[in-house]
Amino acid sequence: MPHQKVQGFPEKVRIVEVGPRDGLQAWPDPVSTETKIELINRLINAGVPQLEVTSFVAPRAVPQMADAAEVMAAIDRGKGAELTALVPNARGAERAIAAGIDAMVFFLSASESHNQANVNSSRDLSLVAAAEIARLGEQAGIPVYGAIATAFGCPFEGNVPVADIVQIAKAYGDMGINKISLGDTTGMATPALVQERCRALAQQVPDADVALHFHNTRGVGLACAYAGLLEGITRYEASIAGIGGCPFAPGATGNICTEDLVYMLQESGIATGIDLENLIEVARWTENQLGRALPGQVMKAGPRLRLRDRQEVRSASGRA
Repeated sequence: MPHQKVQGFPEKVRIVEVGPRDGLQAWPDPVSTETKIELINRLINAGVPQLEVTSFVAPRAVPQMADAAEVMAAIDRGKGAELTALVPNARGAERAIAAGIDAMVFFLSASESHNQANVNSSRDLSLVAAAEIARLGEQAGIPVYGAIATAFGCPFEGNVPVADIVQIAKAYGDMGINKISLGDTTGMATPALVQERCRALAQQVPDADVALHFHNTRGVGLACAYAGLLEGITRYEASIAGIGGCPFAPGATGNICTEDLVYMLQESGIATGIDLENLIEVARWTENQLGRALPGQVMKAGPRLRLRDRQEVRSASGRA
């Protein structure tokens, strides 16, 4: 029996899996190249249509991503999933292009102080770098997407004016970058902020194709995704089993869990093309490989209608 769709929700949503990059970039223990490749292939086999698989940054800055080219070379690309990678500058873009990436993601922070902490650059200089990457992408025939970090708040400055988000989105658009994502790097998003920012972009940058990227730092990640659905947003970034966290955002915890998000969407009658049961197994496999308990909920409890044998459950004895 198909799930009844929530009124006002889109028919279909595209999930962008960011666990292999955002989830693992700050993981405290080394993760082998082979484990990363198998994780990505398992996610593709579960039906995930788009994955941010790595980051072409300086290995000394992010050692966990030092094997970016090796990971790219070994991924099973037979099922047509779109593979993207984060690139901070022209050198990173050149490496990503040489590795055969499908699309590049450039990122900057909406707040000046976080941008300095994250990439050691001003926002204006970051936009210059974005223009150069857009040019390289156009020459290579590879799309460039634009991410806006700290789009819902900055740990150093507090509230980020919505006008700053609009300004950066317009600057991206002038470079031909129309696919953008709003990053809740610090877990400061609320449903009201999601509504405000999505409506401002819809009104002032109507050509922008917006994705939303939430962390669950304060426990409202899925509530924010729900708010985005009500605004008609159809692209969401999430991380398998909830791994992740920004090293330049004090107190930030993992991203919203991909399997938890897919479960919510499925139960709301929204198609994702992802096999939820398969995805749950990937989440459990990930937890086993990383050797630590991970925050995913659905991988622990299973889908709502997964029934149990009564013999599995201890019953009350009936005695006081």
